Amino acid sequence: MTSPAPLAPPPGARAYPLRTARGEFAVVDAPVAPDAEPRGVALLLPGFTGSKEDFHLMHEPLAARGYRTVAVDGRGQFESKGPADDETAYAQGELARDVLAQAEALGPDGPVHLLGHSLGGQIARAAVLLDHSPFASLTLVSSGPAEISTAQQARVKLLRDALAVLSMAEVWEAICAMGAPEDVGGPARGLGGPEQLRRRWLGHSPAQLVATGQQLCAEPDRVGELAAVPLPCHVLSGTRDETWPVPLLDEMARRLGARRTVVPGAEHSPNLDQPLPTARAVAGFWDEHPAR
Repeated sequence: MTSPAPLAPPPGARAYPLRTARGEFAVVDAPVAPDAEPRGVALLLPGFTGSKEDFHLMHEPLAARGYRTVAVDGRGQFESKGPADDETAYAQGELARDVLAQAEALGPDGPVHLLGHSLGGQIARAAVLLDHSPFASLTLVSSGPAEISTAQQARVKLLRDALAVLSMAEVWEAICAMGAPEDVGGPARGLGGPEQLRRRWLGHSPAQLVATGQQLCAEPDRVGELAAVPLPCHVLSGTRDETWPVPLLDEMARRLGARRTVVPGAEHSPNLDQPLPTARAVAGFWDEHPAR
């Protein structure tokens, strides 16, 4: 099978390896639109089995609002290298320190707005709890206070068991045979089609999937710790979410004293389900908390 060409970045954006003190990370970097006043820089972290492409549909509207957005593949995700069989390399603390290094690499323009989707939100939270000083704000997109729902834990365990005996390609074929490649690979509209989804899946490190899947199933509630950090927070989700029920996200926002946004017509991935209203909500929050 011929591999598909890499997905082109959005207009005006470029894809390249971001050099940091902890290695290189594949990013899509979208500059501020030429006719917009620069308002800040944002670092965007994808979720479990996701990638930087999950934010493709948000770059242009955020650039028009004056924000440079940098979406990143974390260690072992898609186009960022990581060991295939060393799960300790993907401990949450290690991934959080990667985020701090990414923020430092973007830091000459001042503190950056940090946004994490799902697993990316929990990694973002861990980074902020290590050191909040590189950040102007934190936005948690469909990312809950602790472990994922019981039903989602069962799905993660099924994936973990499959990866123990099958190759990544064999697991992908099994997913497709069950008729649900988008459930694991992400919505195709964000990646250009089924072959791009397969390409992304095969780019992931199996150890990264196993380690981060275990984290999602065992994450403790750290909302109290986060509430003590002097950083503006925003909790955004769709109207329906099977990974963390929406009422749980409502309560988390209350505990944080955070802005709460529910995007109509969106489920677990508002950035893909409803990118324009999601971008508007995110930019509105950032506008109120400029980097200093």
